[in-house]
Amino acid sequence: RGDVGGRDTAAQPSLFSLWCRRRFSLRLSATHPHTYPGGMFRAALRYSGTGLAAWRRTTAARRGHPAAAALASRWYSHGKQETDEEFDARWVTYFNKPDIDAWELRKGMNTLIGYDLVPEPKILDAALRACRRLNDLASAIRILEAVKEKSGPHKDIYPYIVQELRPTLTELGIPTPEEIGLDKL
Repeated sequence: RGDVGGRDTAAQPSLFSLWCRRRFSLRLSATHPHTYPGGMFRAALRYSGTGLAAWRRTTAARRGHPAAAALASRWYSHGKQETDEEFDARWVTYFNKPDIDAWELRKGMNTLIGYDLVPEPKILDAALRACRRLNDLASAIRILEAVKEKSGPHKDIYPYIVQELRPTLTELGIPTPEEIGLDKL
């Protein structure tokens, strides 16, 4: 107990403790639908600003409001879709840059391998040629290992890619991981 400014501090809660109580009671009511009027859905919308905005847009769009329909459709489209040819051309151009450095090569391959696809042989050809320009044999072999991993359970993809890349591998003097025994480790 103490006396601060003529008042009893033990009897009166501080502003901080009032704030904590209010904050806790809001969290409690948001997590327990039976304590929050309107149920859990309203609680989730109440505490999610973007959720509420999205809900308002879609509700207005369902009611036929033309401006809301345009806004709602804007959130579902992400611009022009890239065709497979444009995708391949973009990555071939990226790896064919004459001033590409080792960091850009690794970053490009990490990004490319992160996609849900196995890269086309022409993209891998450009990447292997970039490795040769950088005199980076380890990265070239790692690219081939990554493609083998990306092929997953489809056992016919990796041999096809090696078959398509065989002239480039021979020209550049790059062995496959199998040729140097890395598949047996």
